[in-house]
Amino acid sequence: MAATAAADKVLISTHLSDVYSPSQTAAISIQTSKPHVPLPPHPTDEQPPAEHAQHASFFHSVQTGAILLRLIHNGLIVELVSLSTETPPIRFVFPYTVLPNPAVVLWETRELHILAVTASASLYRLVIPLQTPHQLWSTHMVNNWCREYHLKNAQDSLQALVQVQGTHSVALALANGSLIRLDAETIGDTATADHWTEGLFHHNTFLGSLTSFLHQGSTDGSHIIATASHPQPTDIGHVWTLSRDRTLRLWTARSGCTSARLLPSLASSGRELSPGTSTSTNKPGILLDPVPQKLITVYDGPYVLVFVPTPSSSFSGGFFQLFSSSNDHLQLVETFEASHESAHGHLRDFAVINGYLHTLWDRQGQAAVEILDIPMSDVSNEPEGISWRVVLHPYEPDLVPAYLDELLLSPGSLTDKFFSAVMRPGAFSNYTLRTAIDQYTDACRSLPGTPPPPLITSYISLGEQIAAVVGCTVTLSRDPQMGALQYDKYWISLKRDWEGFIARCRAVERSARWPLALGAGPRGEVLVAERERTGALAVEDLPLQLHRHLRADLPAEPQFAACEIAWNLRTHMGTRALRALEGRVVDLTQQEIAFPFADIIADTAARGAFRDSLDDGAQSWLVGRLQSVPDLEDATRLVLDLVGGFDRAVKMEEDEVELLLPQHVSVHTRMLTAAYAAHSVQARYDFILSLVALLFFLADDLEGWDPSLLTEVFAVFRGVAMLRYAAEQPAFDASPFTTVDDATDEVAARLRTLGMSRSGPAAAAPTPDLFPCLLEQIGGGAVDAPLAVAAHAFLDMSGLLQATSTAHAARLEVLWCERLRALRFLDAARETLEWLPRTPAVMYVWARLWLDVGRDAEAAEAMDSLAGCFGPHSTLSFEDADALAAVLPGGQLFDSMFGFYLHSSTLFKSASLTDYDVHFARLALSNAPPDWDTTDLWSTVIRGATDLGYWDDAYAALMSTPHDSLRRECARHLVHRMCEEHAIERLMSFNFVGLVDEVEASLSFKARNADPRVQPFYSRILYTWYVTHGDYQNAALAMYQRARKLAALNTTNEQMQYIALAEQQLEALVISSNALALLDQKDPWIILPVGPEGQQGARQPEPKRRKLTKHIPEDRFASGKRDLEIVKLADVIAEYTLLSAQLDLVRKDPELLRAIATLRSPESVVLRLVQNNRFNLAMATARTLEVDLTDLFSHLTRQCLRLSRNPDAVLSEDTTDWLLTDKVTSWAGTPSDRGWRYLRQSLERHDGPETDLRYSKVVFETITGLESASTPPPWLIHRLEEHHPEWLIRACMRFEMLELALELTLSFIHKAESRLAQDPPKTAMSTWLPYTLIDQLLVATNEQTQSDLSKRAAALRRDLHREVSNGARRAQKSSYRLCQEL
Repeated sequence: MAATAAADKVLISTHLSDVYSPSQTAAISIQTSKPHVPLPPHPTDEQPPAEHAQHASFFHSVQTGAILLRLIHNGLIVELVSLSTETPPIRFVFPYTVLPNPAVVLWETRELHILAVTASASLYRLVIPLQTPHQLWSTHMVNNWCREYHLKNAQDSLQALVQVQGTHSVALALANGSLIRLDAETIGDTATADHWTEGLFHHNTFLGSLTSFLHQGSTDGSHIIATASHPQPTDIGHVWTLSRDRTLRLWTARSGCTSARLLPSLASSGRELSPGTSTSTNKPGILLDPVPQKLITVYDGPYVLVFVPTPSSSFSGGFFQLFSSSNDHLQLVETFEASHESAHGHLRDFAVINGYLHTLWDRQGQAAVEILDIPMSDVSNEPEGISWRVVLHPYEPDLVPAYLDELLLSPGSLTDKFFSAVMRPGAFSNYTLRTAIDQYTDACRSLPGTPPPPLITSYISLGEQIAAVVGCTVTLSRDPQMGALQYDKYWISLKRDWEGFIARCRAVERSARWPLALGAGPRGEVLVAERERTGALAVEDLPLQLHRHLRADLPAEPQFAACEIAWNLRTHMGTRALRALEGRVVDLTQQEIAFPFADIIADTAARGAFRDSLDDGAQSWLVGRLQSVPDLEDATRLVLDLVGGFDRAVKMEEDEVELLLPQHVSVHTRMLTAAYAAHSVQARYDFILSLVALLFFLADDLEGWDPSLLTEVFAVFRGVAMLRYAAEQPAFDASPFTTVDDATDEVAARLRTLGMSRSGPAAAAPTPDLFPCLLEQIGGGAVDAPLAVAAHAFLDMSGLLQATSTAHAARLEVLWCERLRALRFLDAARETLEWLPRTPAVMYVWARLWLDVGRDAEAAEAMDSLAGCFGPHSTLSFEDADALAAVLPGGQLFDSMFGFYLHSSTLFKSASLTDYDVHFARLALSNAPPDWDTTDLWSTVIRGATDLGYWDDAYAALMSTPHDSLRRECARHLVHRMCEEHAIERLMSFNFVGLVDEVEASLSFKARNADPRVQPFYSRILYTWYVTHGDYQNAALAMYQRARKLAALNTTNEQMQYIALAEQQLEALVISSNALALLDQKDPWIILPVGPEGQQGARQPEPKRRKLTKHIPEDRFASGKRDLEIVKLADVIAEYTLLSAQLDLVRKDPELLRAIATLRSPESVVLRLVQNNRFNLAMATARTLEVDLTDLFSHLTRQCLRLSRNPDAVLSEDTTDWLLTDKVTSWAGTPSDRGWRYLRQSLERHDGPETDLRYSKVVFETITGLESASTPPPWLIHRLEEHHPEWLIRACMRFEMLELALELTLSFIHKAESRLAQDPPKTAMSTWLPYTLIDQLLVATNEQTQSDLSKRAAALRRDLHREVSNGARRAQKSSYRLCQEL
């Protein structure tokens, strides 16, 4: 143990808000049973931020490991943090302020008890059952877990110091110097409460007695400011107190104050004094500070160590007095001073750990641990040989304005540099940054005017908010006189804004680093608690130790003379020259080297005027110091060993500790180990950069140096630089990098995808920085070892410090880059890969990285270039093969190019990059072994080319694949994709030899089941396919089925939708009819399956529809088969005509859609057209649908009659379809004349012998029925007289047109006689006259009175009577002559 204490130490700390998120921590509220408890006091501005602890203490045991207890939120919340396990923190919210020094104790190895006293005079016992070694507690508490006891000997506004002695005893030191002791006679369980007894003791009697409590002022010298008891576990129930008047008292459980000693104010007067002794120390002016302090500690003996502060002394911060407490009496053992470095410091805590005294000092807000060089057991033996070793944090640059100016010396944007400095791991905690940006935002919002948009925008991460908000109020203005943009003022204002924000961060961080307590861990390690950080003392490795010495201008050991010289050179160069040199060395290391390093260094030093940055005195001193070094090359190798090696003591400990390490490692331990490694890497980087600067100073003398040594220097520089870059990467870097143009802020571009990746969104809990993530992967079991061991094991296993040449990329170096890529730190992976030469392993990682960030072409090109590294003809060296195998799946090389191409295809497929997936699948096919099943590869090629729209390639691969089932399956996929992408013309150009039936079946299935309203229109595509192949019958069937489906879907009442679907249906019908017309058949037809009623695509029932034939050949179809409907060309034309008429009606009158059922029958459609005066369309429709035109001509006749009577009334109606057509308007005459002419031509076109002139008869009857006084047109009479004279005569008689009837009868007789004269009959009964009709006419005219008949009618009657008589005689003569001839 002594050897361990003698080693140099370093203090390593990490922020708690980086380990866990305070907002995600479970909080449990605690209620009080005490009535009238006031609300907690409101925090003031002087108090620290809410998450900064006011009190902290450590607890450790074998069962729990190390636990940190913190009192936060102005004393209202007690928090437990497990430092040794992954158990999430837990918080308890009290109803009133908790008094200082609450504690956590272990009860029977199965429960943790928190004992806390509030200012409302309540004692709480919180029982937390222990779960498992890796999950200590949960938020599900047992019954009666919170037990409250009301103090009897204290008032409500209690001011006291709490000293928890164990699970059964608690002591309260009051402001008047009295002591309340609470002892638990019994501890309750889940059903019963604790039973406490109270005892009040005063210091003014020997034995003490229970008396009533009388409050005294807090400024009294008896005011107790420090308490202590023996560490647990122990059976010693004593309590030691120290009051403001420097009186140390010993209190026993039964007798109260049994011993008291008055401590001196100066170490020189270290004699023992009794409390009643009159000395200068009793003056009120030298009373100790009334704030509770840690001034007493007790350790085995029992020994009591008391610290007496001397704030006015410039020699030290105070002195210690060691007392023995044997026999309940305080006996002074020794007095010794604190260290000289403690002057003007403030002691926060001290304890005897591992036999050595450890003190925790506050040095202007920074923690410092001082360790007594000798064990406490030897203090009394060596009072003159006491010395102190100071343990500090490793050097960290303070972000003061001078340092920020130094950052601007290197190239890059101001915002990027300041942002990187703020976000550097360990600089500021998440809570500090959050508090600072909130303060900054509130200050900006308080400015007059409208706040800028970044101030009122929500952000997904803290880093993005900082980058967007800081400087958002700075604008680029113009000069009011010249109008030029004032860039200088803009950059000055922006720099001032960033400096102001950083100053806020520094102020909050200064409070966060305020030291609070010391403690010990399970393995005896020393732990340090700050307000928002925890730390541990670790062995200081050689780079850190030497770095600390050189920064403090302390002399180095002789073997490190070259290191000291290089450090002095670095100091004399100045920051600007050092930054410039660093940039040149980085560029040099990242390039491919084709010349010796000696020549390169000499050339670079000459062009950069390296020595000009040093004055003559510095150069002379350096030359003289270098001459004192016997062998510079050996000294250089020693520096390389310092930078790239590890301490021998640490390596020896590593082998011993690894076997005892637990398997589970806490986040806190990882963060501490990562912090240690980062500090060690920074020290090593400073040394290697100083060594490189020394080489540039010796540029003219390097010709004789060993070239391998110079190469190794730059190789080590490369490895340390890669480690340093990784150590500086914050958590938000785990996102894809993007290309940034010059006009875009680099920081804003990097944060656009903050915390985002292809794998999913970022977690709510704080994401560990890059080093802890790598530590978890690389460190293995050694992570939970002592910090130095774990950190060195991590650096050693990284392999970056083992390189000896920049021309090679070793296995571990490439693995480092691959781990960065796998952890999604893509920017870091890219920057790290830039350092390595383009070996096959490095190119593979580059390819994977480019694939992750979307640079697909570069990734594919890199993969193509790597194919030659595999197979029997590979020329890889052993080192390159080993490195490449390390980053490949399975950790071994592929045995052939086929395996690599298969792997590449899988990678691009997982990234959904079909183009390159197909590319590598083709290459794999060309290199596939003969016995390999290539079905999946062919499928990838065919389907991939199809998905990409490479139709020719897909078709060629489809026809080339040897797998028939795959060919048919992919043919369907290809056809469907080409249809979806509207590549119909290209589809028709493929002949699909052997797959025609598959193509037709696929298209037919889609045509039957796809929605005909949505593209692609498979029925049209199928029609095109059939027409292209000369199958007009199936082409007509496809379009007819489309029309049927559209008809079934067209049930809407919306006019536009109905018209759109009806037009598509018309198009389908006319195309179907055209296809049928191309068949070489007299009566072309198609066969259509008859579907069930209501089925989509089935023919809808229509009243009085044209009867279709159902052809069911029984010799071909058994029972249970579907019926087949034969649709002929005429049927298709009829459907087209009917639908066209319906569509015309709906366009004119959209209201018909509400009663569309009335338009189902052809008769109703024709009738509706007639009613709308659409005579042309009505006639064409009726003629096609074979509908009777009687009503049509009747209505047309009435319209003509109206034209004759009142033409204006008719012309005011819609007559565009018959009277105002181009043809009719070209006729001469009045509208009435044109109307009658239209009627005449319509009769000539649609009425004839085939219709038995029934439409002419209707016209005649309509005219005579409506206009009995007028005579029908002569052309109508002539038409009827020529073909149906008898009907005409009867019609005239029916309408009492006797004169016309007589005239028609005479004309009929004359025509008959004329025919008889021209062609005498050859047989009997060859001529015939309607004598019965003539007799009826004669009788009808005879019945009329003479006055009723006109003169002309009477004359016609006489002529008719005479003609009948003469005709009878002529008939008799003709009959007689014929008989004679026979």
